[in-house]
Parts: sequence; C-alpha cells; structure tokens
Amino acid sequence: MIIEIDFNSDEAIYLQLRNQIIMGIATSQFQEGDSLPSVRQLAELVGINMHTVNKAYTVLKQEGFVKVDRRRGAVIAVDADRARTLTGLRKQLQLILAESSCRNISKEEIHELIEEIYEEYR
Repeated sequence: MIIEIDFNSDEAIYLQLRNQIIMGIATSQFQEGDSLPSVRQLAELVGINMHTVNKAYTVLKQEGFVKVDRRRGAVIAVDADRARTLTGLRKQLQLILAESSCRNISKEEIHELIEEIYEEYR
C-alpha cells in the first residue's frame, strides 16, 4: 500500500488518507475483506499521528468503506446500501454540476470527463 501525504496541501491529512484508501478500493488495490494496516503501523509508515489515522478509519467506517473487526482491525467492507449511496452521490453531483454550469462547462464536456474518469476504474 502506497500512501502519499502532501503536508503542504490545504486538505486535511485524514481526508487525504481517506481519499487514497477509497481510490485504492476503486482501482482494486484493495479488495473486499482485505485488512488495512493497524493504526500504529500506518501512522509510522506515513509519518503521521496515530489519531489522524484513527480519524480517517472512523470516517471510512461511517461511510461504509471499512468495518472494524476485533481480530483483524480495519477491513475493507464496501457498503451494500446502494440507495443511500446514490442519494449521497446525487447531492454531491448537484453541487458539482451547479459549479460547472456557472463556469459555462457544457453537458457534453461533463459526460466526456465522466467517461474518461470512469474508465480508470474498469
């Protein structure tokens, strides 16, 4: 697992960690049932505070990307609640599309961008 943290970024470190784990799931670097490193191991590996890793894991758990197993620690467990996921995605897309509309980005450009990005996950 390669995690790269940009310490100069405005984005919080726990969010960078969360996002990279989600990208790892999407690109099949992580599979359903895979164990993530322990909080301590990942903190040492990346060079960050254990509380930061714990916060990232907590967010991932709340969002349904991982579950916590007493013996195995954090385990990839993609949320099966498709309806809830679609509702959340709809809200995110509404804002993204509103911002795009304000910047005169066409529907065709959006579709092309979505296709381009989606192909990275196949």
